[in-house]
Amino acid sequence: MSLVQDIAILKNIPMLADFQDDQLRLLAFSAESLDYTGGQTLFDEGERADGGLVVAEGTVSLQKRTGGGFEEVDIAAPGTLLGETAMLVDTRRPCRAIAQTDVRIIRIRRALFKRMIQEYPDLARRLFDVQAQRYQTTVRALEPIGRKMAELEKIATLKGLRGSQDN
Repeated sequence: MSLVQDIAILKNIPMLADFQDDQLRLLAFSAESLDYTGGQTLFDEGERADGGLVVAEGTVSLQKRTGGGFEEVDIAAPGTLLGETAMLVDTRRPCRAIAQTDVRIIRIRRALFKRMIQEYPDLARRLFDVQAQRYQTTVRALEPIGRKMAELEKIATLKGLRGSQDN
């Protein structure tokens, strides 16, 4: 694939949407292109993640370990970024990734991504704002669960008190 095609793929990744064309060009030029054949493992669950992988061509099966082996939990199509968090911080892979077909990956190492956002502070600020917004959205989504858990805890405590009074 050409550099122009890689730039077009990267431009459609939500985390990279604020990158300017020259920044995407630099990122695409500096990233690695990796090819996998169907059935080949891209990474394993629990493995140290040193960056993100963009599926440029093909499909990838994402699988979680179960008692009897692995269970497919998702399929990553072209244009999917695997390991968004790994581009920012040291982390482990949450699942295993297996190429379903022949796959081409654009590998963006954390060191490269960090260098990019250090060179472009306005980009780092926008990324921070996006991540902060996502965090706030997650917190808001979890608030009803927290309230329900508090209600259940209160009910359990009251039942426990009633049970001890019966003795």
